[in-house]
Amino acid sequence: MGSLAIRGLTARYGKTVALHGIDLELTDREFFVVLGPSGAGKTTTLKSVAGLVDGAAGEVRIAGRDMTGVEPYDRGVAMAFESYALYPQRTVEQNLASPLRSGRNGTWTPAQQAERIRQVTTTLGIDHLLGRYPRELSNGQRQRTALGRVLVRPAEVYLLDEPLSHLDAKLRAAMRAELKQLGDLSGTTTLYVTHDYQEALALGDRIGVLREGRLVQVGTPTQVWTEPVDTFVARTIGQPEMNLLDAVVDGGAARTPGGGVVLGVGPEVPAGDAVRLGIRPRDLEIVDRQAPDDRLVLRGRVVLAERLGRSVELSIDVAGVQVIAVTADHRTREGDSVTLVAEWANVHVFGAGEPAPRLGAACRPEPAQLAGGAR
Repeated sequence: MGSLAIRGLTARYGKTVALHGIDLELTDREFFVVLGPSGAGKTTTLKSVAGLVDGAAGEVRIAGRDMTGVEPYDRGVAMAFESYALYPQRTVEQNLASPLRSGRNGTWTPAQQAERIRQVTTTLGIDHLLGRYPRELSNGQRQRTALGRVLVRPAEVYLLDEPLSHLDAKLRAAMRAELKQLGDLSGTTTLYVTHDYQEALALGDRIGVLREGRLVQVGTPTQVWTEPVDTFVARTIGQPEMNLLDAVVDGGAARTPGGGVVLGVGPEVPAGDAVRLGIRPRDLEIVDRQAPDDRLVLRGRVVLAERLGRSVELSIDVAGVQVIAVTADHRTREGDSVTLVAEWANVHVFGAGEPAPRLGAACRPEPAQLAGGAR
């Protein structure tokens, strides 16, 4: 019904290449999130699918139909831009009803229009605003109205461009679940773009991480979180960002500058290779006792302790490298010397441009390996 296939999608703005041959396939009713920083090509991807980018090359198929040469209004898509684009002379209800009155969307009776608008406005929390004009709305209410005008329209594919960006944090969190419900209600495939990794993890059936017009990784939220293909993906997903420590492989072990950490990396990583060790801040634990031999160990000095409610975010100097740890231990103070440990299953090893084998039970170091550096 609403599948979307993109093959070799390329887009240019003058001499600048915005998209480099993207290949992507969405199944019917899938909620797919494109995640990336500003300038990665997220909005260009949506506009290219909608047919709004002059000179975009490649193949776009919606519900199995080739969109080459098809005008935007005949593609069966509904797109929400980050800007509101509301009719100022129309009420909220009239704005929402406008797509249903278009001849391209079939004939809707007044009762059918009212029911569809009721479903969408109740979910978006704007059902009490139907008689107001855009000038009488807050920014968040305007954005929800603009989103509602897209969601009421029958479409094969929804294209949503950061539709929650102007909402406050509390409302944004509540809206994530509602968006998924609307997609299920309409039975429509959704292509959603954002720079917020929390939105991506909460909403996406799958996530595609975009960097400089190229898809770096595509996978489920769990796959992207636990198996990032490179350090860009690793640091894009998560806040605070994943810690990265440079190390050199020496005799089957990786040694950080100053010998701060020594760990086994397995025979797949050749001796002399430069690697980067990745550990998420919440996977680091402060220990008072002697560090156990079966976990990665870091020793350093706290240079900054930020208390954030239940948790404390620590900036720690480990052999001249800043490491961030998030802990519930409020006793730690700036200037304290601390020992941090992490489970081997939570440590990632990245090579130069390619991911090296991820640490696991088979490549834990023997206690003797740790004795020379981390102890």
